[in-house]
Amino acid sequence: MPERIRIGLIGAGRIAQVYGQVLSDIGRDVELLVVADVRAEAAAETATRFGIPQWSADYRAVLDRNDVDAVIVATPTSTHVEVVKAAAAAGKEILCEKPLALTVAACDEAIAATHDAGVRLMVGFMRRFDTAYQMARQKIAEGSIGRPVMYKGTGRDPRRTTLEFARRESSGGLLMDMGIHDFDLARWLMGDEVVRVHAEGACLVYPELAEVGDIDNAVVNLRFASGAVGNVDLSRNAVYGHDIRTEVLGATGGVRVGRGTNTDALWMTPDGVAHDLMLLPGHRFAGAFAAEIREFVRSIREGTPPSVTGADARAATAIGQAAVRSLDEGRPVMVSEVL
Repeated sequence: MPERIRIGLIGAGRIAQVYGQVLSDIGRDVELLVVADVRAEAAAETATRFGIPQWSADYRAVLDRNDVDAVIVATPTSTHVEVVKAAAAAGKEILCEKPLALTVAACDEAIAATHDAGVRLMVGFMRRFDTAYQMARQKIAEGSIGRPVMYKGTGRDPRRTTLEFARRESSGGLLMDMGIHDFDLARWLMGDEVVRVHAEGACLVYPELAEVGDIDNAVVNLRFASGAVGNVDLSRNAVYGHDIRTEVLGATGGVRVGRGTNTDALWMTPDGVAHDLMLLPGHRFAGAFAAEIREFVRSIREGTPPSVTGADARAATAIGQAAVRSLDEGRPVMVSEVL
């Protein structure tokens, strides 16, 4: 094993920029050798921005390199399985952005490919590596709030994504792409599996989203195997900033994560009290992305499975797939219906 894990970044979109910045900042443990994107200009610009030695318009050029130990897959969700399977066949360790795939069956393909090739597959649920979420998880596991009985998640973006990205066949749309984080956190924090979902949603602000099969606001009710309940609200029009909050209510207490600000500073004037806003997810979770990559590197060095696995990704995708079916069919859907 080399002194630093040598990484290829596959993708040069928004989330890939976050990974590029984080990899540049923690360069002691990793070396980012190459970036690839079908948009050659985007690949070249990303290479220049982060001082990456080489770039390519074909991700296979990354996989063909013997000096690349691992890859980060940050391509559109609809391409994840293809890239993961190719990376596994090339013997590369893999950190794949969420969701792993748009269906449970596709997740199974990716998981099987990495298992057969004997390579690691970690999936990018970076919120698990945020200090506040880890503290919440520990306190819940210690019994500090008693038996968890209710989960509440809020995930709101300040503006809509591009129409091309919003297409279900590309990203899975609002429920899958944005909701997947909370579907994962719900399982992780509650220590329980979601067995039924009921989704409601609509295009209320951006009617053009309907043209590509997406919505801009939704609520998803959850029922857990233990009987506990939950709710997730999602929005693309939180014009005040990037709003991520989570709460778990237990039988004897509760825990809440998220404040929606970059800092704890308040500006107090005769006109009122104000604070800054969290405008981009990279700001709120920069430390979590770094911790996620360090966990990926640790698992490679120590020869152990990563703490977030393909099975975790499969379970979150199942909840998302059930939520999409619930929205389309206007009824509660058992998660078992999509398995």
